Amino acid sequence: MKFWMDKKVVVTGGTGFLGRGVVRLLKQRGCENIFVPSSEKYDLRQLPAIQSMLRKAKPDIVIHLAAVVGGIGTNRENPAKFFYDNIIMGVQLLDQAYRFGVKKFVTVGTICAYPKFTPVPFKEEHLWDGYPEETNAPYGLAKKMLLVQSHAYRQQYGFNAIYLLPVNLYGPNDNFSPDSSHVIPALIKKCFDAQRNKRHCIVVWGTGRATREFLYVDDAARGVVLAAERYNKPDPVNLGAGFEVSIENLVKRIVHLTGFQGRIMWDTSFPDGQPRRRLDTSRAKKEFGFQAKTRLDVGLTKTIRWYKSQTDLG
Repeated sequence: MKFWMDKKVVVTGGTGFLGRGVVRLLKQRGCENIFVPSSEKYDLRQLPAIQSMLRKAKPDIVIHLAAVVGGIGTNRENPAKFFYDNIIMGVQLLDQAYRFGVKKFVTVGTICAYPKFTPVPFKEEHLWDGYPEETNAPYGLAKKMLLVQSHAYRQQYGFNAIYLLPVNLYGPNDNFSPDSSHVIPALIKKCFDAQRNKRHCIVVWGTGRATREFLYVDDAARGVVLAAERYNKPDPVNLGAGFEVSIENLVKRIVHLTGFQGRIMWDTSFPDGQPRRRLDTSRAKKEFGFQAKTRLDVGLTKTIRWYKSQTDLG
């Protein structure tokens, strides 16, 4: 609690999915000076906007959560945008944070930075052993370059920049847009839309054989804040829940929890994405005491309850 009492903190993406939880937790832990830049006023792709923000906020710590993200479909349609927007805002922001005398920079990267065929569970030392899965490689590599930059600025300038690798997130306030959502909100929406429109079938992309690991958003926020408080080393750190579930099993769970009783049709003309995902989370536990607490069914139930409350289903 004392750590945050005298700190000025900038949280980019602080009104977003993960950002809301991080800001809320910072306040709970005694941080009274939090600056959340709006994208309308501070376009982080523009150098003058970054400089204006840092000049105004005078932060001790920057937590960089802002990103252009989406599911497999959106990544396939916008590879150049996902690469350029993510790399330009991150590279310029970290550089300017150093130049403005920021004491610590926390980059929240992505599991998409890992090679397509990574031994399971993914260990941080495997990060450079191959090329990422093709559908999200531009996004994953753009975020991965911030790890390279963090190492370079630490080596040359002694800049305290740390790098976190969260697995797929889910929870209340997630993006449920059918054009850009990730798998869990997309499936929840499909099930409820089918019930509302009296359809007896939902279509799911891929074969269902791929596996994923999912981290509840409040757990992820706690991991980010703990790392900002306690971790000061150059090595990247996984943030995950320590399990994997097949997409087929995930669909069955969501179908059960939403009450959908129709048929599931698998559209194998769409890719599965990375074959398997599960993180080794031992470094986070050892270095700053982070362990996920929310079981998948509990997190899914909370997410579904929130979605229903935001629609006419509630």
